[in-house]
Amino acid sequence: MRLIMVRHGEPNYVDDCLTETGKKQAEAAAERLMLEPIDEIYSSPNGRAHNTAEYTAKAQGLPITTLDYMHEISWGGEGIPIDGHLWSLSDLMINEEDFDFVHDDWREHPYFKGNIATKDYDHVTKEFDAFMKKQGYIHEGSRFLCTTDERKNVAVFSHGGSGACVLSSLLNLPFPYTLVMLPYDYTSIIVLDFPVEKGKYVHPRIELFNDTLHTRDLSGGLKFQQKSE
Repeated sequence: MRLIMVRHGEPNYVDDCLTETGKKQAEAAAERLMLEPIDEIYSSPNGRAHNTAEYTAKAQGLPITTLDYMHEISWGGEGIPIDGHLWSLSDLMINEEDFDFVHDDWREHPYFKGNIATKDYDHVTKEFDAFMKKQGYIHEGSRFLCTTDERKNVAVFSHGGSGACVLSSLLNLPFPYTLVMLPYDYTSIIVLDFPVEKGKYVHPRIELFNDTLHTRDLSGGLKFQQKSE
């Protein structure tokens, strides 16, 4: 199985849809993804992600299945600086505090202990594990028990936050570390390959990350959402 993760195009956050540039990015992503014949398409319920997925679905003649839990996550909490903004706080933990992710639990850090994002993280990762189980991969610690012999390409269109939750869980990396070290731009394409070895334990391999070549003339650089949902 190859899991293809795509972030939505440039958004109009107020109306939860794509800007004109975002539509061009989504169209370019759909053309790029014709090189990755897809078997199943899934999307966040948010308009900007679903609108992005529609271009690929039309190009490949596939339906879109909505994953309600893949909506963009929220953040914030009493006494948390910078309105609880995940990327900024994670950057502070790594670059100013030199937080020890090996020995210390990021969930217990003041930036995340009371942050609603931590609850959202738990929900997204739990539900995505259930999704992976249906695909034939049971998540156990840092590895997966493969229960399938089916090979297919599955595309999931989502967001910077909910997508980072999934990457953190699948790759067994601390969430704040993932936010800072593995950022990705609008309509960037990420491919994780899960070996098909039925009855054996396997782990995902990063085949492609933050591929934005298709938007080289349409992107203004890496951007994060600044306000919570």
